[in-house]
Amino acid sequence: MPVDFALSAMAKRSDRQPACWRRPFDRWLEGVEAGWSVPLLLAGFVSIWTLYLAVAYHGAGLHPDVLETWTYGRHFAWGYPKHPPLMGWVTGAWTSAFPLTDWSLQLMAMTNAALALWFVDLIARRFVGGHKRLLVLLLLMLTPAYQFHAQRFNANAVLLAVWPLATYCFLRAFETRAPLWAIAAGLTASLAMLGKYYSIFLVASFALSAMVHPLRRAYFTSSSPWISTAAGLLALFPHLQWLAETGAEPVYYAATHVRADFLTSLQDATNFLLGLAAAVSLAAATWVMIAGYRIRRLSRDMASSDPNLKLLWHVAVGTIVLPFITSIFLCTDLPSLWALQGLFLLAVPIVCSTRYRIERFYTVNAALLVAGIAIVAAVIAAPIHALYRNSHGYEEGRNFYHQAADKLTRLWHEEMGTPLSIVGGNDSLGLAVAFYSSDHPYYGDPFAYQYSLALPRQVTPERGWAALCFDDQDDCLEWTERMAAQAGHYVRREISIQSSLLGIPGARRNLVAFLVAPLREPGSAASSLATMLAKTNIAASRSTAARRAGLFVVIR
Repeated sequence: MPVDFALSAMAKRSDRQPACWRRPFDRWLEGVEAGWSVPLLLAGFVSIWTLYLAVAYHGAGLHPDVLETWTYGRHFAWGYPKHPPLMGWVTGAWTSAFPLTDWSLQLMAMTNAALALWFVDLIARRFVGGHKRLLVLLLLMLTPAYQFHAQRFNANAVLLAVWPLATYCFLRAFETRAPLWAIAAGLTASLAMLGKYYSIFLVASFALSAMVHPLRRAYFTSSSPWISTAAGLLALFPHLQWLAETGAEPVYYAATHVRADFLTSLQDATNFLLGLAAAVSLAAATWVMIAGYRIRRLSRDMASSDPNLKLLWHVAVGTIVLPFITSIFLCTDLPSLWALQGLFLLAVPIVCSTRYRIERFYTVNAALLVAGIAIVAAVIAAPIHALYRNSHGYEEGRNFYHQAADKLTRLWHEEMGTPLSIVGGNDSLGLAVAFYSSDHPYYGDPFAYQYSLALPRQVTPERGWAALCFDDQDDCLEWTERMAAQAGHYVRREISIQSSLLGIPGARRNLVAFLVAPLREPGSAASSLATMLAKTNIAASRSTAARRAGLFVVIR
């Protein structure tokens, strides 16, 4: 307690007579309502963490999840295998304007995180002003959600920006009950569902929170919730139709998380809560230091806070409790990273419900902590990480993506003399070759009967295809070689690759390449097989029987 009073006295003294080095920060805090402080913070956030990614992963390729989103986004569709289509749409739109480079997609990931924080600020400014708005963002920047989780842009990370946007629109629809905000709430809720079906917990939390709000009668007797429902279902209709026409493959993929072991699911659900607690631990400790002895007023401040702030708190509780209960009831696994996009629902009510003044001293210190962590990460941790991974490698083989793509493309040109159109084999290697090869072949995903990616109509097995497997991956080697033998003439080559970082040699791995020659004899049996496969319709191609037949299926 004496330490707390000492900090409180220091904070008040600093606000009255700030040290010279604090004055630029004070001017920055004064610019919040003028409209330039938050954009400056977010621009610095994107810059430093994009630099971190560029340094930490120099010499290595992008994460397979990011390459997968790019593969989906190469053509527009109302649905893709494994997940709903939003992540593919975002990456496709981004790469239509930016080059196909690592830094480009790293910038996309950090821009998505900054956009998420901007939408959080839209919510916070409805309840507080001044540097308390910045404090909400700074506390969120102390969680791993907006840097490390965000860098792996996938179906989880795409929700970072969508959830606060949907929450903001729902809040405005609830407050105003205006038709336009009701439509916006429905559309953004459907957008969240198109990001990942896990968002059903957010939508359900909206409904449950509205039911316990003091103004629930006024809201549910108005047209607002029904307009939102109609707009959301209308926006989801093309995807629902796609699911009905294609066998609902993303739904079946989601069902793979269902388990029969109740105790394992209970343990996963408990770890879900512990993981979330660990994710907010640094931010929570920082908030305790800021609030000091005033932390005892938290429950009283929450009880007397704006009813709409309580609404957000109830949404936060719903997005944690509902998946926890559902996971136990359905016996599914539940990683905590699935819920990281909802951490803002905790930060906004806690900070914005405070009835006391928070000295600038604390906000400046929080900003210094955030900046210090980012600088240390970019200047010290990133180079160490790059050096370590260069020598020890990644499980998925990211060290070798560039070299594997170059060698396979060169080998294909030497053997076949045509551009490489289709690549498959090991999932991560196939996705990497599709992205990093100068030919940018389409990834056909012919391995492990997992799921099938659509290929353009003009890309057929008759044009030949290649596949890569690691030499110690027996299942990939066996399956791909059997498929290559069925397709006709093929060449098998072994490739040795060593990673390199700024000329420093690193880990080494051996790959096996399969090259199936383009078919030039229309009357041959192999040509007949390829023609048959090229004409296989989407329903048949996605059936379990077709996959287990060991055929290379081209999907439209």
